Amino acid sequence: MLEKLGQAIKKASDKIANAIFLDKNLVDSIVKDLQRALIEADVNILLVKELSDKIKKEALDERIKGIEKKEHIIKLLHDELVSILGEYKELKIKKGEQNRIMLLGLYGAGKTTLAARLGNYYAKRGNKVALIGLDVHRPAASEQLKQLADKNKLNYYIDPSQKDPVKIWKKYEKELKDYDLILVDTAGRDVLDKELIDEIKKLDKEIKPTERILVMPADIGQAAKNQAKKFQEAINISGVVITRMDSTAKGGGALTACAETHAPVYFITTGEKINDLEQFNPESFLSRLLGMGDLQALIEKIRSVTDEDKQEQIQKRLEDGKLSLYDVIEQVKSMNQIGGFEKIKSMIPGFGNAKIPENALENQQEKISKWEHIVKSLTPEEVDNPELLEKQTSRIARVAKGSGVHTSDVRGLLKQYKMLNEFIKSGDIAGMESGQLSQKQMMKLAKKFGKRKFHM
Repeated sequence: MLEKLGQAIKKASDKIANAIFLDKNLVDSIVKDLQRALIEADVNILLVKELSDKIKKEALDERIKGIEKKEHIIKLLHDELVSILGEYKELKIKKGEQNRIMLLGLYGAGKTTLAARLGNYYAKRGNKVALIGLDVHRPAASEQLKQLADKNKLNYYIDPSQKDPVKIWKKYEKELKDYDLILVDTAGRDVLDKELIDEIKKLDKEIKPTERILVMPADIGQAAKNQAKKFQEAINISGVVITRMDSTAKGGGALTACAETHAPVYFITTGEKINDLEQFNPESFLSRLLGMGDLQALIEKIRSVTDEDKQEQIQKRLEDGKLSLYDVIEQVKSMNQIGGFEKIKSMIPGFGNAKIPENALENQQEKISKWEHIVKSLTPEEVDNPELLEKQTSRIARVAKGSGVHTSDVRGLLKQYKMLNEFIKSGDIAGMESGQLSQKQMMKLAKKFGKRKFHM
């Protein structure tokens, strides 16, 4: 995701920090590298010029001297980049009242898939969610919504035989009153024409949505500005979700274009899986681009794949200072759902360069299956105290034989169990669970993860 841009920004920051003094040639070189990377990311050329002029002016200002000047320029670069990415605004679900989110956009934007992703995201956070399909023009829309909802255990309402979206809404309106959150999948067109605007306005009048979210794919780049502006004028959108951020180099154009129209980007999607959905926070996003990690996004991802009840159970065991073997397996399963270590390593400070075997993720499912068989072969006493197996190799041999695996598989599970519990006892996990890590804790995590070799 915008990897070249991240490398260019980091390179520029390092050049400034390591320079003995900042002369015109060095500043021009830094600005040129930045310009190239920003333009490749499809950022508007006027924004690029504005950023370049500010850096040049500040860097060559003789009133600021020495180290203070370097820090000033690096901070300016950071602040300006955050500024062109827009302001952070969270999409909040209000408790005690019904929230209705209407998803808008043209053909191919990914509205139907996003409805399921948002449904899953908010259901995992304890909300009672329903999806309703009001796209009556695309033949496969209802079936797609049904399949996504069934796969992710979400409630849904569709009527493939009805060709009037307002009638579908009225048909299910009473049943929908029982839900905290309703996600409305609407129809698209090739362009925002009068027919689509009229349909959206009719639905808006009936549904009275609390949020009108425009869905746009990242690969449209700077064209996002014009599209957001037109939808804003037609229906007064409250925010944007940008899809397919993982599959294009034009994501910078889409993000900065939305910032120019003052339409907050609530979420971005970063892959094919249901959980590849992230809240968009410009500050955190830039942090990841610079290889500094984003623990808050990681915590949100963990919450997205874990039910609230399970979270509470694990939290209690964390407070008691010990996880069970079942928890170890659940954590590995969650990691798989998130996308594995390769997907999340950029979110952990100091972990970006960690070497992970290429076939690691392919072997994960097989490993989980073996571990589940191992736990079933344990006695209740061994489940409560896995340390007993380490003390007696005869126990390990018995469990391996009973579960049809090698003794090395049993030892592998015990190793993961021991490592995770050591991590808890060290106190690092407490901050991670709450999402509040001090600078000292982050440095400690960076050091730990940077040196550790992971065997998956």
